[in-house]
Amino acid sequence: MRILPRAFRPFEASVPAPRRSPESPRGAHELGTTRLSVPVGLHTGLGCDAVGVPARFGFKILSRLPAKGCVYADSDWWWWLVPAGSDHDVTWPLPACYARGAEIPDRGPRLIHHPDGTSPYTPPIPLYLLVCQLTGIAPSWSAPPVSTTL
Repeated sequence: MRILPRAFRPFEASVPAPRRSPESPRGAHELGTTRLSVPVGLHTGLGCDAVGVPARFGFKILSRLPAKGCVYADSDWWWWLVPAGSDHDVTWPLPACYARGAEIPDRGPRLIHHPDGTSPYTPPIPLYLLVCQLTGIAPSWSAPPVSTTL
């Protein structure tokens, strides 16, 4: 095989091969999952799911919510605990992510907001409406058929 001088090599040959960062031994495609842990003393009788949004929306949502439960964050995402089934008949708009069982990608999330009371939950309807507003998506959910007996 003949080796050409650098100036004559095709473009593809000069592109470096992807490599792993020494700080993160696993690549993005190899991320595991973790379940968000609820602090001791908070009651989870309704089960736990989580709603995640990209970090750029985190402070805006946190500052506008009237009631806040547990909020977790890593460098890329913020996660709110909501009661299980908070996705029933609701389509959470992209880029939001709904995680059943509060099982999320393991990027080392930390608890950044502890609720004042004994409930770990953020009310899902105000959270949903804020996410819709910030993403520019109109709220949409299914409604049961209405009938009358008149």
